[in-house]
Amino acid sequence: MQIIRAAYRNIAFYARIEGGKLHCLDPSKGITAPVPIEEAQLLPLSVPTKIVCIGVNYKDHAAETGRPMPEEPLIFFKPPSAVVGFRDPIVIPSGVGRVDYEGELVAVMGRKCRNITPEEAKEAVFGWTCGNDVTARELQKKDGLFARAKGFDTFAPVGPWIETDVPDPGALELTTTVNGEVRQRGNTSDMAFHPHFLISFVSRIMTLFPGDLLFTGTPSGIGPLTPGDEVVVDIPGVGRLTNPVQDDSAPAAGPEPPETVQ
Repeated sequence: MQIIRAAYRNIAFYARIEGGKLHCLDPSKGITAPVPIEEAQLLPLSVPTKIVCIGVNYKDHAAETGRPMPEEPLIFFKPPSAVVGFRDPIVIPSGVGRVDYEGELVAVMGRKCRNITPEEAKEAVFGWTCGNDVTARELQKKDGLFARAKGFDTFAPVGPWIETDVPDPGALELTTTVNGEVRQRGNTSDMAFHPHFLISFVSRIMTLFPGDLLFTGTPSGIGPLTPGDEVVVDIPGVGRLTNPVQDDSAPAAGPEPPETVQ
């Protein structure tokens, strides 16, 4: 099932996509009739309390960055304000230097969980989506930390929807293209740590809440983006996330409706 988050008549809601229309999943919203997609405003898929990211989870990516494979998952964070959705622009701030794409599989949490097993993690996930761990590479090297380099607004695109029917997130092809040219090609089977293990591992450290996002790492082939580019993260069976790239001189996107949902 494909689930998106949208706004209609200033009400934000989750809906399943069927026949080109949105079917609201929450009766309390009062949207009982199907809504044509073109009449709704598509919103970022989640309003997370946190975005947990995993670094160096593919051996080929470790090799290209010259880093050893970690013995345990390497965790860092992006702020919730970094989230944007399908076809929303990635904005490159002035003066930050090189900004890279990093195509990733992303878990969207469906319930509150703490200290769960990998088996339990299967039931705790609402679904899966495509993500792009956009990174200001020169700032990452300068700071020696990830927060500033990965925390700018628009640096966490996710979409185009949440796919709830993914039999094994550890066996998915992933391709990233820039302007139609393939830059990354990998498979989640090459991860050092399976996505369900990652969720279990993180849950032993912090409570995960509905809507929280877990970026599971990127394969080799990372590279720079420039204004005017179009970057696509494609995971067959999950979705195809497309985002244009612009500089910060372009007008900002309009405000999100005041009511939001988890």
